[in-house]
Amino acid sequence: MNKKWIFWSALLWVCTTGSLRAQDSIPALEPDTIPVDTMVIRDIQYPIRIVPRGVRLTVPRISFKNTKPLTKPFKRFKVPSFWDTTNELDLQFSEVAFVNWNAGGENAVSANGRLYFGRNYKFGLFQWDNDLEMRFGWNAQEGRKWRKTDDAIRLSSTIGYRRDSLTHWFYSVKLNFNTQFADGFKYPDRSRAISRFMAPGYLFFGAGTSYIIEEKKFNLYMSPVTFKGTFVLDQELADRGAFGVEKAVLDADGNVITEGQNLFAEMGLLVTHKWELPLAKNITLNHNLTLFADYLRIVWNVDVDWQLKFNFKVNEYISANLMGHLIYDDDILFDREVAPDGTVLNGGSPRTQFRQQLGIGINYKF
Repeated sequence: MNKKWIFWSALLWVCTTGSLRAQDSIPALEPDTIPVDTMVIRDIQYPIRIVPRGVRLTVPRISFKNTKPLTKPFKRFKVPSFWDTTNELDLQFSEVAFVNWNAGGENAVSANGRLYFGRNYKFGLFQWDNDLEMRFGWNAQEGRKWRKTDDAIRLSSTIGYRRDSLTHWFYSVKLNFNTQFADGFKYPDRSRAISRFMAPGYLFFGAGTSYIIEEKKFNLYMSPVTFKGTFVLDQELADRGAFGVEKAVLDADGNVITEGQNLFAEMGLLVTHKWELPLAKNITLNHNLTLFADYLRIVWNVDVDWQLKFNFKVNEYISANLMGHLIYDDDILFDREVAPDGTVLNGGSPRTQFRQQLGIGINYKF
């Protein structure tokens, strides 16, 4: 046998067996078990060669031809608050003047002002409503002093809590306070005032329940236990026994032995009802009724304070209103006559009071 051939055969066998053994020594790789859930397919974007007829190719430019100026100031973002704030100012004026007017008449001017502030807090099942209204009006005619046509300070504060967000019934605590700014007279007699600041002043404080529907602006409050205090801080009016307070004790010559009381306290039932009802697009009816019955005296003798107001909105700043105000209180006596020595000549009697007002003017909210 050829030695050369044997050598090459042996070399080939060694190489073959060695390579096989080396390949067997490499451990087998485990298959990849990671799931592939994303596939990326890239497509080549070719330029448009055929442009349809309806397509208009333009070069983008910045133009200010169609821009318009802001008619109202830009409102910055405000952090949401649990307070709802309302501020209103109403001014109403009327005037009449005559020059050589054959039918006769007197020059006159009148004005009425009203300020209203509302601060209402609501968070979860708790709410707190606060209202402050101040009104004053006067009328002046040629040849006489000015006279008061409206005068009121009204403060109301109500705290309410309900068990869940579905019910309209609230457990409520309510406080009301009413008085006036200037002296009141029985015109044309200005020698003696019949009312002054805090003479009278009315304070209501009690607890009860309220039925409130915010969407319909409906509020009914009922309190079986309410304190009513009538303050007469002017001693002259208190000595006369005005507005139900205990009058002064006088001697035979009319001198004061014991001064009149400055507070007349009552305890009874209070019912209030407020409702703002839209009648038409620019017409709104405001109804505000207060009823009070005293337990300690005559239960069926009810004090009434009822305001009915129609608001007519012309535009954002001009409005008109028609208001009627009715009051009945048996503690307010009319035509009461007292002699200088303190003898009551005429005890007087309570009467139904009514006031009507029509005006047009400026309404501004700020």
